[in-house]
Amino acid sequence: MQKGGKKVPGIIIAGLRGGSGKTVVSLGITAAWKEKGFNVSPFKKGPDYIDAGWLSKAAGRPCYNLDTFLCPSSAVKYSYIEHSQNCDICVIEGNRGLYDGIDTDGSTSTAELAKLLNLPILLVLDCTKATRTMAALVLGCMKFDPDIRIIGVILNRVAGKRHEKKLKDNIEKFCQIPVFGAIPKLDSEDFPERHMGLVTSEEHHFADKAIQASIQIVQENIDLNGLYTLISRREYSDDSRIRMMGELEVSRNQKLKPVSVTIGIIRDSAFQFYYPDNIDALIRLGATIVYISPLKETSIPDVDAIYMGGGFPETHAAELAQNIEFKRILKRLSLKGLPIYAECGGLIFLGQCLSLEGVDYPMTGIFQIRFGLCKQPQGHGYTRIEVVHENPFFKTGEILTGHEFRYSSVLNIDYQDYEMAFRMDRGKGIVDKRDGFFKQNTFGTYTHIHALGTPSWASSLIGMANTYKALKS
Repeated sequence: MQKGGKKVPGIIIAGLRGGSGKTVVSLGITAAWKEKGFNVSPFKKGPDYIDAGWLSKAAGRPCYNLDTFLCPSSAVKYSYIEHSQNCDICVIEGNRGLYDGIDTDGSTSTAELAKLLNLPILLVLDCTKATRTMAALVLGCMKFDPDIRIIGVILNRVAGKRHEKKLKDNIEKFCQIPVFGAIPKLDSEDFPERHMGLVTSEEHHFADKAIQASIQIVQENIDLNGLYTLISRREYSDDSRIRMMGELEVSRNQKLKPVSVTIGIIRDSAFQFYYPDNIDALIRLGATIVYISPLKETSIPDVDAIYMGGGFPETHAAELAQNIEFKRILKRLSLKGLPIYAECGGLIFLGQCLSLEGVDYPMTGIFQIRFGLCKQPQGHGYTRIEVVHENPFFKTGEILTGHEFRYSSVLNIDYQDYEMAFRMDRGKGIVDKRDGFFKQNTFGTYTHIHALGTPSWASSLIGMANTYKALKS
């Protein structure tokens, strides 16, 4: 259990909007505390794989996502308490602006997560061309919801010492909270952006250098000792209610009866978007995990099911197209009834081809879908799904929550209505508000689900794997 029966101290790092600099601050604080010898448990609020990947690299351990749209509040509490055990401190990076959510109540906001977990907030401010106004914005955030606790701020993109002094004096006078540091305007070379976030740490050839740069930025500009001392105070580090909820959820999972199957997970720089909770759920139910790369391997080991996550197959389209033997084997296994579950980038790999700048790159051809790539997102945000057709993975009538984020588009598709398991109540899906394309035991969807919010997914995949294994023997 956690030290002294108490919740490990933690901090939520939030901003006034997306792009305020909270990712660099979160990375730097996480990596700097790790370098000082702390065991840091990182979390990312919201449906985000890229920032989570960087935080995982900075902490040297998996980063878990906390999302009250994808998962029930009790499951979010469980994930936080479970993955902060035996750590010295937790760092949670928020998303978008502090109060931004999908409704006027802010029910999915970073602020609501802070209240749910009873955690203090460190606010990162983009101070470009502003001084006293930043104090007004901070004060507004503090008074907008008196149940949250903003305990300090980090000034970002500060123009110089004079600018910093004006900001600090105003915030400390009118808001009466400390300024823990001021970061000057930085060159973007260490953290290049692509799509709507950072490039993945796996794709960044200088990932270690970028992490070291973030450590230096934080160590030179932020009072880490003062911040740690403040959030370690008793009022910020003890909440037996959360601990009890975590223990309740753990006891529920201990009742599961595991089976012994082997799940192959397609994972490399082309397919890297996986929630750790999803893989953990499979392991908890008895799966042995084998990682497989269509970029490096020409064969597929003996597995009982395959899980293919998302990623950026478009950046590796030529390599994927050239691995003819791997694609041939995967298609043959699909025809034999091997359970295959694919999300987004994995769905593209199951298709007929990916067309980029007039060149068609052949994929596996399991599904008769031609994909293209657009400059603007073709699907972006949370999804809510009703299962409307019988399929191998989900029961009809089931309501699922997930999210989609894609630049790919469907250029052409050959399907029957009954082959689309999902109707999109929220989100775009594959075509005509339909998603969840399946043939035999192969299932592809643009929607990413979270295992703690959709527990039927892991048990279904394990059950199908067990059945397939029995048929092989």
